[in-house]
Amino acid sequence: MAAAALRGLGRWVRAAAAGSGLQPAGPLRTVQASYNARRLGLDLSGFYLPQAGGPEWQRGPRARRKLYGRWGGASGLQAEALWPEPGELRQLRLHQAEWEPSLQQMQSDLRARELEEQMQRRERQKLIAANMAKMPKMVEDWRREKRELKANQREEKLRRERLLSEARERFGYTIDPRSAKFQEMVKELEKEEKKKRKLMKRRQREEGAGGEARAASAAGTS
Repeated sequence: MAAAALRGLGRWVRAAAAGSGLQPAGPLRTVQASYNARRLGLDLSGFYLPQAGGPEWQRGPRARRKLYGRWGGASGLQAEALWPEPGELRQLRLHQAEWEPSLQQMQSDLRARELEEQMQRRERQKLIAANMAKMPKMVEDWRREKRELKANQREEKLRRERLLSEARERFGYTIDPRSAKFQEMVKELEKEEKKKRKLMKRRQREEGAGGEARAASAAGTS
């Protein structure tokens, strides 16, 4: 029944085509595709040769050397054409000298670094020993400075109390140490103290000179 229906459909299509002036389609043709549509059975044993208009990373010196290193003469490349240029060779040597030193160079650098570390260690030990030898004197100096500071603080306290007492005697009342009148009085008292110290030093020098003269005359008479 299905076959009869298909035959009837075919007659109807031919009649419609004849009535409309259309020609029936020709027989189907089988065309082989230019690519592997099924993605099966690909032969990947060969190698790819970059085209002239391809990207630089496929045509550059690095890519050509890699291609020749893998496929040799089958790649169509000449080994002498892959040798680096003088400028590139110079850069390669500099890079190798900096980042890829030889075993002898690494051993030499290691010995030099060890010697430098030993020298620094010895210098540090000498410095520590010298500082430890100075430690007693440093401690004594620190203690002396501390004693002197305390003595100066006591003297300054006594001096201030003495100045306040003298100000009270002069003015008859307690004066503020921060006032201008008190500062003026301090300056006057300091001037007086300087004069007294100068006179005392002069008297001491005169007494010393007189004692030496008397000693010299006594030695001459004897």
